[in-house]
Amino acid sequence: MKEDAFSAFERQGWEQLARSYHWYYADLTTQATDALLAALDVRKGIRFLDVASGPGYLAAAAAVRGANVVGIDFAPAMVELAARLNPGVTFKVGSAEDLPFADRSFDAVGSNFGMHHFARPETALAEAFRVLRPGGRIAFTVWASRDQAVGLDMVLKAIEAHGETDVALPEGPPFFRFSDWGECSRVLLEAGFAEPRGQEVPQTWSIRAPETPLHALMRGCVRVAAILNAQTPEALALIEKAVSESAAPYRVDDEVRVPMPAVLASARKR
Repeated sequence: MKEDAFSAFERQGWEQLARSYHWYYADLTTQATDALLAALDVRKGIRFLDVASGPGYLAAAAAVRGANVVGIDFAPAMVELAARLNPGVTFKVGSAEDLPFADRSFDAVGSNFGMHHFARPETALAEAFRVLRPGGRIAFTVWASRDQAVGLDMVLKAIEAHGETDVALPEGPPFFRFSDWGECSRVLLEAGFAEPRGQEVPQTWSIRAPETPLHALMRGCVRVAAILNAQTPEALALIEKAVSESAAPYRVDDEVRVPMPAVLASARKR
């Protein structure tokens, strides 16, 4: 499958940010792994595929439960990092929208904060459906709505107030599309899955002060970082100041602790 402009933009970004993503997001995104694996009923002997595996957090947690695990990510730097962090777990380079596996190869497919990075999420769901056995399960997490994902919201508000939001980026899917449980349910049903279920997973993003969510997004995220890097120095200084002020009420000792809940969606293949 030919790579589109948005996928190339994301892949190239993650090639540069693998290590810093691990630094800023490991403690946050792993807060959803237990709930995600429970929704998939991952246990000993299960054949499990972790899609958009990143540094391999979900794959590693599934392996601890005794699953037979493969992790796949389109960024070679992420695959290299995952293999180094999780020896004994298999990781491969590949696209969620063109999975290099035979039909009915897995009992469960999971993706932890991957769906909002896919240019064609419906295609990714169709591929997950294809590689699942009948009765197998799919589950994915995304960030909750903007008003709930406080760390993201304070940065986006600062950009809107002091900077430019209309910057030259490849067109991609709406960032908060799947924060809406109704939309998750709709696309899962359209992909052929049954019994869609949703829940919110509470999470707290802890960032060592004086850094704030702005620094974590600039150094460990692709799309928002590109928007921030497109600002003038003057605008960026104002954005940084505004985020620092917004983050101040969330400071506890040497950390900024902001709510960043997740939406967890799951379903079953008929």
